[in-house]
Amino acid sequence: MDKMHTEPAQAGGKKNKKSWNYEKELGKLQVELAHLQAWVKKSGARVVIIFEGRDAAGKGGMIKRITERVSPRVFRVVALPAPTDREKSQIYIQRYIAHLPAAGEIVIFDRSWYNRPGVDRVMGFCSEKQARRFLELAPGFEASIVESGIIMLKYFLTVSEEEQDKRFKRRIEDPLRQWKLSPMDIESYRRWWDYSRAYDEMIRATDSRHAPWWIVPSDDKKRARINCISHILKSIPYEKVKFDEPDLGKRQKRPSDYVEDHTIRHVVPDVVAEAR
Repeated sequence: MDKMHTEPAQAGGKKNKKSWNYEKELGKLQVELAHLQAWVKKSGARVVIIFEGRDAAGKGGMIKRITERVSPRVFRVVALPAPTDREKSQIYIQRYIAHLPAAGEIVIFDRSWYNRPGVDRVMGFCSEKQARRFLELAPGFEASIVESGIIMLKYFLTVSEEEQDKRFKRRIEDPLRQWKLSPMDIESYRRWWDYSRAYDEMIRATDSRHAPWWIVPSDDKKRARINCISHILKSIPYEKVKFDEPDLGKRQKRPSDYVEDHTIRHVVPDVVAEAR
């Protein structure tokens, strides 16, 4: 499945022979994301961005680069934990509907209702009948979301077996990455081809005209981020909103009766000075 739809996601095909500066390109895109944010707030637009993909394909890093320079009140990231007993008794899609955007919001799903035909199906958390029924219903459900005026974008991040192997080994060796290793991640590593079959069918069954899947090859994380963020910006018809520069006015003068407070306070130690 990792070969599906690779051309649209590459945004430019083969790597340009000219050198490019990742930080510079990312900075430009983050400025545009700020313009997108202003437009969404002013227009009352509603946007849903779904990120699915292989474990260790870079979903977390992608979402971090999208959201690190914008407001979490506008760009809301939804990463739901395992369902509670109460949620298990509800209609499957119910807990996701509660997180759909209101006016002026962009909701980013770090994994979504596509857990059902993915991890739930492979790991046996749902029946085969439930997974297939989801695949039948999902296109209609997403059509109703789009028809309501919500802009929906769906991205699937792929990674090769070799690259995933390298990233898992780095997680094992690096204390800063070890938290990323969960039992589910280990199972996804062992069951590569089970997940391949599940993802193949998921994308084939839910790649609709109103909510298509966009595949993001992610062996090169930096290139994947630039390609994907560029695609998001090109897919949303936003306009730059004029910034009304506020008048700060004059700061009030110090009152003649103000007395400096000399109460002892706890100040964090200056470890930088101590290290010199």
